[in-house]
Amino acid sequence: MASVCVHGLGYVGLPTAALLANNGHDVSGFDVDDTVVEDLARGEVRVSEPDLAAYIEDALAAGTLAPSHEVVPADYHLVCVPTPLDHDAGRADLSYVEAAAEGIAAVLREGDTVILESTVPPGTTGGPMREALERTGLVAGEDFHLAYSPETVLPGNILEELRSNDRFVGGLDETSTERAYDLYAPCIDGTVGRAPTPRSAEFVKLVQNAYRDANIGFANELARIAGDYGVDAREAIDLANRHSRVDILDPGPGVGGHCLPVDPLFLAHDSDSVRLIREARRVNDGMADYVVGLVEGRLGTLDDRRVAVLGVAYKGNVDDVRNSPGLRVARAIHDREVEPTVRAVPDGGVSTAEVRLNDPHVDDGRHEFDLVSVEGALTGADAMVVTADHDEYRDVDPVAAKRWMRTPLLVVTKGMLDEEEWRAAGFDVVGL
Repeated sequence: MASVCVHGLGYVGLPTAALLANNGHDVSGFDVDDTVVEDLARGEVRVSEPDLAAYIEDALAAGTLAPSHEVVPADYHLVCVPTPLDHDAGRADLSYVEAAAEGIAAVLREGDTVILESTVPPGTTGGPMREALERTGLVAGEDFHLAYSPETVLPGNILEELRSNDRFVGGLDETSTERAYDLYAPCIDGTVGRAPTPRSAEFVKLVQNAYRDANIGFANELARIAGDYGVDAREAIDLANRHSRVDILDPGPGVGGHCLPVDPLFLAHDSDSVRLIREARRVNDGMADYVVGLVEGRLGTLDDRRVAVLGVAYKGNVDDVRNSPGLRVARAIHDREVEPTVRAVPDGGVSTAEVRLNDPHVDDGRHEFDLVSVEGALTGADAMVVTADHDEYRDVDPVAAKRWMRTPLLVVTKGMLDEEEWRAAGFDVVGL
């Protein structure tokens, strides 16, 4: 079996390291954050995923997974580092990828294989990545192998999807492709497809995420149009999807996580033809203000109002708050404290909107707001806005909620509550 050094122990790198280690490879897990490495050495897992902690514990106990404070020589180097969007420049920030490549270059040997897994603009593997590695004097495709193979997993089910999803590899040359294929194929139940080039593989990953983001943007636009006509958007989408060639996704308060709000824009890195994709991004990013507008429209004003936002994680039953729609809704309410909702009151103070947040899966300290219990969030509230479809929210008793709240208004952005039950309890229900 091969020796592998995984660079980056986050949502993708850590499960990937455990997968390879539990399939007999000798894996070193490296991260530039020493505390991440130290936590792993103690068996502490920062990534909250079903069964992942036990899976990692098995690899550590077997000695096939070893946390490392430094980059070590290995037959394979897998790069699983962040690639955020530089909003000021409007381009992908590839500094983490380039730093990882420089670290690998220090230990790169003839015959080694380097595989980039991070989501990147087309041309990154054969461009900046290759250039950094070839500063060693070794030549990609001749002295060492270079390929791209993106992850295609969903937080909340990462380990299962890592093992069962199909994936694809694209090498700089045929041997590089086969080297990457040989690493992944025995470890997963899905099939491993071969892309003709790394650039093609990079493009395909972005296409997958852009498709989903654009589809959600279409659903969100339909929800807003349906509201203008007094039509139930979810019911309409469900009926439309009964056509064999129609598959519309669900509307919601926006798109969160690391991938969909960021990756589609990587297609514009070296292309001026990105238009529809940008518009979908604008639609999805604008949903937080639209949701707040629904609250404001029902209450008339947010002055002196208290709004409970249930759901800080970007999706149901996970603790991931990256690009969270719930946080965007909370911030949109908070922003209204300045203009136009703040006004002078007789005692010389100000009248403001107040937002209270709850999330059973997220700890305090992950964002700027304090979290309270569901009852604490709803007590005295004028609106209850559900922004994440956590299972726990299905169990909230509408009768108790009405007793706690000052104004029984429910704004549903996820289709997971029995709206008729809440109406029967005396709630005004409005949503997407």
